[in-house]
Amino acid sequence: MVDIKEINVERLEVAASMLKAMAHPMRIAILKHLEGGKKLTVTEIHELLKIEQSTTSHHLGILRDKGVLCSKREGKNTYYYLKYNILSQIVGCLETCTCD
Repeated sequence: MVDIKEINVERLEVAASMLKAMAHPMRIAILKHLEGGKKLTVTEIHELLKIEQSTTSHHLGILRDKGVLCSKREGKNTYYYLKYNILSQIVGCLETCTCD
């Protein structure tokens, strides 16, 4: 049993914020494509998901701002990747939990 004194409310708030950012079908799809340490550009992601590039950028911005993704500029391109690879386990858990 967890002692209430050991709960770090700030860490729980950050975790909840990250989960809220992930809680969208397109964002889950983005995370799925970034599993395994993959780094993709906005263009690559919008082509994979067949959605507008502006919509893709919007979702990537939310995930980056909430600490789910990181981005790295290389030349003219910005590559997005999971900040913590363990986040892909959450996506895997969601897939397992939603299977019939």
